[in-house]
Amino acid sequence: MAISTAAYSASAFQLLIAEQDAFGTIEAGGGNAYHALDVDSVSSPSLNPNQGLDIRSGSRVLQATDFFQDVKGSVKEISVSGTATTNTLDMLLENIMGEAEGSASGVYSFLSNASAQTVGSGASSQAGTLLSVIIKSAFGTNADLAFKDCVVTALSLSGDMGTEGGRVKFSATFKSGSAVSLNASTTTVDTAFTAASENYLMSSWTAGYRQLVGVADLVMSSFNLSLANEANFIGLVSTGYEVIARAGEFSATLDATIKYDDKCEDFFKNYSEQVTGASEGATLLNNDGSLTDGAFGISMPSSIMTNVAFNEQAMMMLDVSIKAVGAGAGSSTALVEVAC
Repeated sequence: MAISTAAYSASAFQLLIAEQDAFGTIEAGGGNAYHALDVDSVSSPSLNPNQGLDIRSGSRVLQATDFFQDVKGSVKEISVSGTATTNTLDMLLENIMGEAEGSASGVYSFLSNASAQTVGSGASSQAGTLLSVIIKSAFGTNADLAFKDCVVTALSLSGDMGTEGGRVKFSATFKSGSAVSLNASTTTVDTAFTAASENYLMSSWTAGYRQLVGVADLVMSSFNLSLANEANFIGLVSTGYEVIARAGEFSATLDATIKYDDKCEDFFKNYSEQVTGASEGATLLNNDGSLTDGAFGISMPSSIMTNVAFNEQAMMMLDVSIKAVGAGAGSSTALVEVAC
């Protein structure tokens, strides 16, 4: 058999996501097409098969009959990073925040009194709660890697004034406990990241609403918002895990680098003198006083500082780490909100 002379560009591969309607079904739900994310590159997923490589009694080497492999009891993981466009953020934020499809009007919230979330076998009308993820091969038909029943367990949104003018970027981790199709064929893809209006810039934030722990008018150099909502996979059956549960901590942390000046000169003192059991103040990065659809913004109504440190550059900067805190287990006040 002759060799193949075909070669494929790494940039020709795509990562597609769609809102999945029913648990266990790779098809996009509610007539939703697959959306190609504006990614920097497509990295290899972690399939994590369970393998047994122990030498059995009677031999000094691993015999073929000794080898064991099971893929049903594995959690698959897909990591991706790229530009935070509107359609991308709508689906990622909706999923990690646990919002119902279309209910957030562009402002996505996780509440102080949020309870555990579960979804599993037999569930339908789950668009937003579940995502289908496809790594689309440049090879053509029957070469795509298709993952169903995916949830976003980690999402980072970041920007740096020295990189692409402060354009907001994202990094996300998807996890699935269901069986994977490694030779799928996907045909329906919507238009991907074509509109310049889908981009978000740090420069849209106005001075009075660049506020960390209650202190406004800060001069920002960079930021990184990290959201984490881990998933547990339980109930192993022939098609993988039959239940996905989110019962651990949902955390929202913000790391920012700001210019050191009279606005933030007391941050070391404030950090050291924080009062047990109390918020240090609200954190807001936005174009005005409230988050609205179509404008990228971050709000933590209550927040504390977890670190303050000098950052020596051409001018003195401060690195500040902040964590969102709830208003009480019985409160419907938001822990964190993100608008796009």
